[in-house]
Amino acid sequence: MQLSHADQPNNPPPAFANTAFDVVAIAASAGGLKALSQVLSDLPTDFPAAVLVLQHLERTHPSLMAEILRRRISLPIKQTEEGDNLSPGQVYIAQPNYHVLVNSDGTLSLTQSPIVNFVRPSADLLFESLAKCYRDRAIAVVLTGTGKDGKQGVQAIAKMGGMVISQDQETAEHFGMPSSAIDTGIVNLILPLPEIAETLIRLVQEGGG
Repeated sequence: MQLSHADQPNNPPPAFANTAFDVVAIAASAGGLKALSQVLSDLPTDFPAAVLVLQHLERTHPSLMAEILRRRISLPIKQTEEGDNLSPGQVYIAQPNYHVLVNSDGTLSLTQSPIVNFVRPSADLLFESLAKCYRDRAIAVVLTGTGKDGKQGVQAIAKMGGMVISQDQETAEHFGMPSSAIDTGIVNLILPLPEIAETLIRLVQEGGG
């Protein structure tokens, strides 16, 4: 899925109040539950951006990820549903076997369109749709995982002026996904896992300047 300038919506969704970035999208695969738990548990209850979480999961079984994370973090969590409105301080967990797309009106769509990079949901599709709609008010985060999902998507985020963060090799249980993102040459920050949440808080509150 490649984005061109002709594909961009005329107007992005309305910006949230008191935030330099409106949406943080976090993608992970192998080893992701532990990494996601640490990042999300370190975000405050008044975190002013929406958070989209995409973890590669077994496509044929229901996911208990939302329930597990609810016991570990203070932010409200819900599994994505068709038509969800992105809201500040809300965490949205991608469903197994559905791609998650961000729409130009700030809502979410779920689709069972073909598998991308052997996975569904795909970080590439999520990041690309987020870049298309939220442009320079989007942050993409790539955590531990095998494979290269997210590599094209982070390039779309960067092209539209958004921020890209990757987990570093020392703290990543599996470095495939972070390495693929870093190899693009456009990752803004390569961080150890314990520093990612505090960096997101600073960026969302103050911007990337």
